[in-house]
Amino acid sequence: MKATRRTVRLDLAEPLRISRSTMSARDAVWLTVEHDGLSGHGEAVSSVYHGLDADTLARLLDAVGLHRFADPETALEALRAGQLAGDTAAAVTAAVESALLDLVGKRAGTPVHRLLGAPRAPVAATARTIGICAPGHAAAQARRLTAAGFTLLKVKAGTPDPADDVERVRAVRAAAPGARLLLDPNGAWTPGQAPALLAAFAGLGVEAVEQPLAPGDPEALGALATRSPLPVIADEDAVGLDDARRLAGRVHGVNVKLAKCGGVHAALRIADALQGSGTALMLGCLTASTLGLAPAVHLADRARWADLDGHLLLAHDPWTGIGGTDGHVRAGDRPGLGVTEVAP
Repeated sequence: MKATRRTVRLDLAEPLRISRSTMSARDAVWLTVEHDGLSGHGEAVSSVYHGLDADTLARLLDAVGLHRFADPETALEALRAGQLAGDTAAAVTAAVESALLDLVGKRAGTPVHRLLGAPRAPVAATARTIGICAPGHAAAQARRLTAAGFTLLKVKAGTPDPADDVERVRAVRAAAPGARLLLDPNGAWTPGQAPALLAAFAGLGVEAVEQPLAPGDPEALGALATRSPLPVIADEDAVGLDDARRLAGRVHGVNVKLAKCGGVHAALRIADALQGSGTALMLGCLTASTLGLAPAVHLADRARWADLDGHLLLAHDPWTGIGGTDGHVRAGDRPGLGVTEVAP
């Protein structure tokens, strides 16, 4: 097999502000694996939070050494056994797995969701993120998005004055009275603030709150969830399988992102661990292109909440194939991931 990569810049349509940062662009490293005239693709995106820039991603992708394997099926088996990427970053493992699954699916004439055991192409209503911004702007976004077909909106929170967040959510609720709302402070609340804020947002009809407390104390998060009037979803405190097992039955949901857990098979192991615990699965994402989102879309039927809108935040998505502009992402029945690069 032959593996190549290239780095591209993904610009956002508008800066996205969350509690800890504001982002206007990020780098993506695309991996292409070729064998017998077919190509499979995967994407890893840079992340300041995870300490991964484009150069680091490129170096780690090169270190995987896919050329050592005779075919993608053998490489995929090695990855599942933990023998391929070694102790590399989860985002790199996820990108490698994506490229191999895409190629294996194309060789078999089968979409990835069928390789993963789903008989039908998943279709899911995805959340659409509204960043920290003025209430009027948030309301305008909410009206535009619900008119386009979005039924689930995720509002970012965590400003220094929580009253600003309450005002923003109140404006979104007034602009989109029929929408389901999620709230994401990205760990910005203190244990002292959280109970009153949870009650306030419950009164505004928020459906669930992601990671209200700073990560690093899952005991505190679990204790908060037991007395919360809203479902509490762990995100930054739920990185991999061990975290999910620790939180199962203690929080209401776990946000699984392929780039932080290590890919679709890692996500499936987490889903199995949560089964029957009372903790639901949420599928999330980083801001990325359709290529980066596609593997998660092939799992979307397994999740209670799908937050797979990263490609919709871009000024220009260089790939196509999963939809989303009408509020629903779709895996489709084309072989592999079912995505195509758009001509620049």
